[in-house]
Amino acid sequence: MSWEEQSILFGELPAHLQTMALFKVNTGCREQEVCKLKWDWEIAVAELGTSVFLIPADFGGRHERSGVKNGDERLVVLNTVAISIIEKQRGISKEWVFPYNGTVLHRMNDSAWKKARVRAAKKWQEKYLRPAHDGFARIRIHDLKHTFGRRLRAAGVTEEDRKALLGHKNGSITSHYSAAELDQLIEAANKVSVTDSRAPALTILKRRQG
Repeated sequence: MSWEEQSILFGELPAHLQTMALFKVNTGCREQEVCKLKWDWEIAVAELGTSVFLIPADFGGRHERSGVKNGDERLVVLNTVAISIIEKQRGISKEWVFPYNGTVLHRMNDSAWKKARVRAAKKWQEKYLRPAHDGFARIRIHDLKHTFGRRLRAAGVTEEDRKALLGHKNGSITSHYSAAELDQLIEAANKVSVTDSRAPALTILKRRQG
């Protein structure tokens, strides 16, 4: 998903889904990791003046396949966009980071998402006088995670850091990262937190490398 596609699609989402989608595309979290993210999992990193989330290894989400993979804790690093979202959500619920009508939202891939992508594809066609490509017209929630990964790659983030940010890092205990290592991951995540003049270059790189 390009930055322009993101702008059009997110503009069609209802407010709660827009917030969750923006968090997802800036953290690489899985759908259930976003839906059921808990404040209890937030850990302050005093040395860096920020926080991260550490999702327990036994978190299964809606079902086991949708939760944490590899039997490891899942480190969620926050770039500047993700931090702003977390601060916006703080205080709404004592338990859930992204509550909906006072309770947990069981999935993002609902009728509101599907209707929004239809409207987004129509807007794309109206703006560019050609149909949106099929991948955009049928974009899935999981594609937001793929987009985060592709943008990291396009921005020159190392494979090791990409795996750590995407929760794919095997054989490591994520809770044992040092402050210096976390700082490196935050810096990497911030390379894809902008949508200004850097965006076109990132999009081109993504397409060339994709």
